[in-house]
Amino acid sequence: MLENATEPKRKLHSLFDEFKSFAFRGNIVDLAIGMVIGTAFGAVVTSLVKNIVMPLVTMFVPTDKGGYEDWKLPLLFGNSMPIGKFLGEIVSFLILAAALFIFMVKILGPFLKKPEGPPPPPTTQEKLLMEIRDLLKAQSATEGAN
Repeated sequence: MLENATEPKRKLHSLFDEFKSFAFRGNIVDLAIGMVIGTAFGAVVTSLVKNIVMPLVTMFVPTDKGGYEDWKLPLLFGNSMPIGKFLGEIVSFLILAAALFIFMVKILGPFLKKPEGPPPPPTTQEKLLMEIRDLLKAQSATEGAN
């Protein structure tokens, strides 16, 4: 009966050990750090778009009142669709996507590529197929000469 009482403790300890090995594996910690940095970078890009880029755009595309957030697309029956904030989010997305592309592909790309090694040796089946191909080529060459 004493063994049955320790069984749940043993399972709980085993579950904790599995979780610990999963949660503190290098890739998970790197992913968490990347998420935090990515969120902070997203906030910086959003601020850049809201406070610098879109007000500059508003200087070249003036509106009757306010800034880009008040831009509206006229619809039927006097209704309108607010598109200014949506356009700001699109600009924010494009800047963020461009920055990630430049960072991941152009800066980290050469470091992330795995060096290519020599191709693996052909299997037995591939060797047989190459022999058959060579025999067929030789046969068609001799028939063409006749």
